[in-house]
Amino acid sequence: MFHSTLGQARNKMTRDNDKIVEMLKRHEGEVKTNGRHVVYRCSRGFWTLGIGRNVDSNGGLGLSDDEVDYMLSNDVDRVIAELGKAFPWFSSLDEARRDAMIDICFNLGLPRLKGFAKALSAMASEDYEVAAYEFSDSAWYKQVGKRAQTIVDMIRFGKYPELP
Repeated sequence: MFHSTLGQARNKMTRDNDKIVEMLKRHEGEVKTNGRHVVYRCSRGFWTLGIGRNVDSNGGLGLSDDEVDYMLSNDVDRVIAELGKAFPWFSSLDEARRDAMIDICFNLGLPRLKGFAKALSAMASEDYEVAAYEFSDSAWYKQVGKRAQTIVDMIRFGKYPELP
């Protein structure tokens, strides 16, 4: 009996939430660029995201760990799809090299990653030593420091680094 009552309450809340969600969207508004939600300053000057979510470092709600993990998971899925579409060889990589490419693409974005033509050509021909060299011979490598060293080693050796 309790479970059916709880289920009915959840269904009612969902129906009622639909109304309030639509009203909040109308009242709060939303800011999009190219069809995508972007961070904006509300009428009081606080950084805001989505539908009125105050994420300002000065008193805002921010994002919970679960919300950040959800966004990260979506971003990883998007990057994997982009890499699979752009590079036919991507899906045949071992786990460490695949994850190294995901990390680079996540950091740079696909358009900038495509600028590493020699490294990508070496990846396609499974010449991982040359690919590692080409990635390391770049401004990106110098800019991101230890992260780049870890990624390049994963490409070179095909394994995750041992953690201390």
